[in-house]
Amino acid sequence: MLESLLAIGGLVLLRDSVEWEGRSLLKALVKKSALSGEQVHVLGCEVSEEEFREGFESDVNSRLIYHDLFRDPLNWSKTGEAHPGGPLGALRAMCRTDSCSITIAVDSLSWLLLHLPCTELCQTLHVLSHGNSYPGVNPPVGQVRVLGLLHEELHGQGPLGALSSLAQTEVTMDGKMGQASVHILYRRPQQRPAYQTQWFSILPDFNLDLQEGPLESQQQPSSHVPLVDPTTHLTFNLHLSKKEREAKDNLTLPFQFSSEKQQALLRPGPGQSSSHIFYEPDVYDDLDQEDPDEDLDI
Repeated sequence: MLESLLAIGGLVLLRDSVEWEGRSLLKALVKKSALSGEQVHVLGCEVSEEEFREGFESDVNSRLIYHDLFRDPLNWSKTGEAHPGGPLGALRAMCRTDSCSITIAVDSLSWLLLHLPCTELCQTLHVLSHGNSYPGVNPPVGQVRVLGLLHEELHGQGPLGALSSLAQTEVTMDGKMGQASVHILYRRPQQRPAYQTQWFSILPDFNLDLQEGPLESQQQPSSHVPLVDPTTHLTFNLHLSKKEREAKDNLTLPFQFSSEKQQALLRPGPGQSSSHIFYEPDVYDDLDQEDPDEDLDI
């Protein structure tokens, strides 16, 4: 279920597409983490802080610690608000807390991939999701959960495969007939990967409404519709009758050299005259009196 995405730590990869966006699901998971009492950090890169907080209640917004990279990502204004270590430095600084559990929402990993080397981003996510610490940074007391939004259509197989190998959980957005669904892949140490599909909808207040999926009557044709036999109006037979099968078995094909055909060729029938070949040597013919085939047992 979608609720189990927040049960453990590690990197949770939210893969969306142009047809099925994933920011609403990211905000729904952020809200659930904030209401559970966790410390929630949001690294905003693609939308403004006002747009991201829109739709949250005041008690949820008061628990979010927002790190704005959308307004001045390159620190051109020199206001001092940007982190000196850049986006990755801001991610590392989020672990400097005494909270038992931390949730870091990255909106989005695609923005970071387009502006930073993939190797540095993967190293940072690996350290964060596994609870390790950097030099000079105290390790987090509790578990760290990273919710990373990824627009998979913007990247090649290399970056996608690297991030996929780091994720403990992958959530791929999908849908059918206007209803959204997610395909969830769970990876646990020393266990086989588990797959699950969940249908859901997101309410205006960013609560999750879990559903059973499209109705069967919409997916399959109704039972009262008669099935059409495709062999009804054929102009040929698909099977042979008994007489046709016997005639087929008794038929001698022209390329089959049977014993009857051999005897007919070697023995002329009644009324047929036999033929002979007469050879008269020329004066210039070189006749060899020896039998050229005497070495053969003929």
